[in-house]
Amino acid sequence: MTRNIVLFDLPGVHDQLLPLSYTRPVADFLLGTCTLREKWEALLPGQYSYFTAPYLSEKYPMAEAPDTLFIASHIVAEPALAESLAGLAADTALTADNADGRELLVAYRGSAGSFRELIGREGVEVNAVKYDGRVAEVRSLTDIFRMNPARIEADFELLTQGREGQPVHRSNVVIGSPEQIFIESGAVVEGVVLNASHGPIYIGRDVEVMEGSCLRGPIALLEHATVNMGTKIYPGTTIGPWCKVGGELNNVVMFGYSNKAHDGFLGNAVIGQWCNLGAGCVASNLKNDYTEIKLWNYPAHRFLRTGLQFCGLIMADHSKAGINTMFNTATVVGVGCNIHGSGFPRNFVASFQEGGAAGFADVPMQKFFSIAERMMARRGKALTDAEVRIFNDIRRQAENYK
Repeated sequence: MTRNIVLFDLPGVHDQLLPLSYTRPVADFLLGTCTLREKWEALLPGQYSYFTAPYLSEKYPMAEAPDTLFIASHIVAEPALAESLAGLAADTALTADNADGRELLVAYRGSAGSFRELIGREGVEVNAVKYDGRVAEVRSLTDIFRMNPARIEADFELLTQGREGQPVHRSNVVIGSPEQIFIESGAVVEGVVLNASHGPIYIGRDVEVMEGSCLRGPIALLEHATVNMGTKIYPGTTIGPWCKVGGELNNVVMFGYSNKAHDGFLGNAVIGQWCNLGAGCVASNLKNDYTEIKLWNYPAHRFLRTGLQFCGLIMADHSKAGINTMFNTATVVGVGCNIHGSGFPRNFVASFQEGGAAGFADVPMQKFFSIAERMMARRGKALTDAEVRIFNDIRRQAENYK
């Protein structure tokens, strides 16, 4: 019998990950070479679904069953942790310490009703066992790019174990061990410098890396991604499915179907789906005075300290930036924005805003939908009625952040 597994979003965690979580459950965040959900699927077979924010549930419904394994979606799957969950007894929770030594709810096995009661209010008594080890979690926007280098390396071991990829073309320059380079079928990689001396390089199915590009691992290029001529990609970068990149990228995670196809720098950044950064677009990842970076936090309605010196652009789905757009260090851009014009826009731009340093105005929803439909059609995708309702709901939520 197939195990029913639900990846659940804790409301506090989902809100901390806005604006990227506006349009997806946390389990669909890309980290390393695949999403958080796909990491669990690889280690713990079952039928997977989501327990997420109500307005997302039409697109991401939960499959109910009397005996269900609920796993916190922001916890990163590990082989030993998956083994512990596979043997979890009925009506029992699994807790664990995170990297800071704080105890977390990792999972619960039981009915949907008892699960809702467990997370709905404090003080509910439940049988619990503690995992003998610490767990990794994605709780903040900066965790995504900070954790990405190590996750690429961990995923590379699982992806390539017992498999043989394409041979590296003789026109390429290889630095380091060729065993740290894996090229899937259909990928075209010729005339490229592949430096695997600092970490692995994973190149997915039907990827094209054009001549003159320089790649330094750990790097993951996922299926159908395109790397334009002369691109420089530094460690810790994941380019998601169907993305097109050029210029210079350092420790960047692009979720999918987004483009940064021209010259310009992007570093310590996270870019959602269906975004486009125009030619010459640059985003600072370091303040001139080298001081600690503050980043916009949605639940707090203000900028909070990150403890980091490096942080670049965080851009949510369906946002765009015109040619030569400049972003200040640690800029957060919401869903459906269109940034253009000279000068630096402010460090936080709420969803569905258009403009730049001179000021912003609301993007009419019909205009947004028209642009989204045209962009998605280029990749053979269509905007669904459920997605239209999600975007309208996000628009209502965005009114609180203007």
